Amino acid sequence: MKIELKEITVRELAEGYKDNSEDGVVGYGGRLDIRPPYQREFIYKDKQRDAVIETIKNNFPLNVMYWHVREDGNFEIIDGQQRTISICQYINGDFSFLNLYIHNLQDDKKEQILNYKLMVYFCWGNDSERLDWYKTINIAGEELTEQELLNAVYSGTWVTDAKRYFSKTGCAAYQIGHDYLTGSSIRQDYLEKAIDWLSKGEIKDYMSIHQHDPNASALWRYFQDVISWVRATFPVYRSEMKGIDWGKLYNEYKDKVYDTKKLEDEILILIDDDDVQSIKGIYYYIFSREEKHLNLRQFDDKTKRKVYEKQHGICPICNKHYELNEMEADHIIPWHEGGKTVIENCQMLCKFDNRTKSGK
Repeated sequence: MKIELKEITVRELAEGYKDNSEDGVVGYGGRLDIRPPYQREFIYKDKQRDAVIETIKNNFPLNVMYWHVREDGNFEIIDGQQRTISICQYINGDFSFLNLYIHNLQDDKKEQILNYKLMVYFCWGNDSERLDWYKTINIAGEELTEQELLNAVYSGTWVTDAKRYFSKTGCAAYQIGHDYLTGSSIRQDYLEKAIDWLSKGEIKDYMSIHQHDPNASALWRYFQDVISWVRATFPVYRSEMKGIDWGKLYNEYKDKVYDTKKLEDEILILIDDDDVQSIKGIYYYIFSREEKHLNLRQFDDKTKRKVYEKQHGICPICNKHYELNEMEADHIIPWHEGGKTVIENCQMLCKFDNRTKSGK
């Protein structure tokens, strides 16, 4: 890792400043990417923005900023995005300070601002060094998410294009997937989830391999396929469908043919079952048939005590006596065979026999 402290004037920083929704935000003669793909779309409020200009106007020191030096010799901001945008917008005449735009100032005042020197760390490093470094830099402010950090490490044409689909307010991924995903597109939650699904959890490896791909269309097509499969398989939407790991279910079960009406009928039956405590888990269960997803209702302590006393502490399988805390409640007729969580269907087994029975 190499770090050098440089002095950049406000004049140099604001040269060539452009803010374009398609091309992003650039400055420093077009060589500085002010809002890289991993940076969230956040804008200072007027009070914060004015504080930056007041600091410069009074010739007070502004907090140091960090730029990453890219392989092509250009730069991207790691820390200091909002200060930079505030400065460039003011020089560009986008807002006034104390009711005066920069063109309203006397020449000496204007020159003082334009010649103000910003302290900027220029930084070089390999992927692992950069990741550790970004984490350290962002401790003091609002920390970057893990996905934002990975976007910084593997920045390039692929991440830039992926942001177009997954990382903007009202982006395409949000339009088709917000009913099924939790989190925020701006904080990279949608992008992280899509890569996690497609890569089967190997997000870093996937981003490393595809870093310099010309676009992220493969990821976008995959995400559309997942959402289309969910909508086709479950035409009736329920709020509990939000936040399910749909990509993982898609990867495993997409090639099987399901009768959507039968699935919906079973879902209604399970929702109506008082023993089923997790409606969200129903969607996992109907594929895997693993009862753990349903969070089935357990026997309460009062029922356990009553059954224990009735059995006189004897396990009906091994016929040995145990203390209450050495036993576990068991459904005589299992739930999947129609057994309910009622006292008549409860027996107390020793832990060994209960777990042996459950494993059969």
